[in-house]
Formats: sequence, C-alpha cells, structure tokens
Amino acid sequence: MRFQVPQFIEVESKIFGPLTLKQFIYLAGGGGIIFLLYVALPFFLTVLFAVPVGGLALALAFYKKNNQPFAKTIENAFHYMLASKIYVWKKREAGKLPEKKEEAKRPLPAYTPKLTESKLKDLAWSLDIKEKVK
Repeated sequence: MRFQVPQFIEVESKIFGPLTLKQFIYLAGGGGIIFLLYVALPFFLTVLFAVPVGGLALALAFYKKNNQPFAKTIENAFHYMLASKIYVWKKREAGKLPEKKEEAKRPLPAYTPKLTESKLKDLAWSLDIKEKVK
C-alpha cells in the first residue's frame, strides 16, 4: 500500500489571486482604516495618518525579517518589552550554602604551578620558534 506524503506543507495557499488569506486580511484592514480616516478627517490629516497605517499594513503582509513574518517580529518585541528581565552575572545553585561560617570567610588557596629555569627556557625557545615560522 502506498500513501502520498504532502509536500510543501509550510507554504500557505494563495486564496485571493497572488495573496494568502493573512496577506489579504492585513491589506483589507489597512485599506479599511485608511478609508475611515479619509471619511472622518481633512485631507492633510488623512495623509499624515494614512502613510504609517499603509506602511504597517504592507509590512505585515509582505515583509519578512530572518524568515519570520513581521507580525511575529512585532509580537516578540512586545513580549520582550513587557516581560520581566533578570540579568544574572554568576549562576548560583539553589540550596548549596556553606555549612560553617568559618569556611565561607576563609579564602581558597590559589594554585600556582612551579616554573623552573629549564621549563622557562623551553617555553621561551618554543615561542621564538613559532614567531619565526609565521
């Protein structure tokens, strides 16, 4: 038994000519708002408000940023602005506190490797060789 697997399931169907349903709704909504502005306001104010409304409608319908629709970009921007932000400098594990106060005050011993004169000469020689090779 063979079954056909649907192809291109991420591509929206073109319903209104070259436009998808979402694109048509964005453009029709923008056109409707511009028409209401034209009816209610003088021509100068209509043009002043219609340009941003038309630009937003066109951006919502056609503009993609990072292969994401502009509506998703605006949604993410609102979530970012309204969400609480926690800036963490150093991750701390909950529940792990020092058992004694004395242990918390005592500094940890710093480990410094011993560097003998022969190791220092070997290191300097290897650095000189690498510089000459480059």
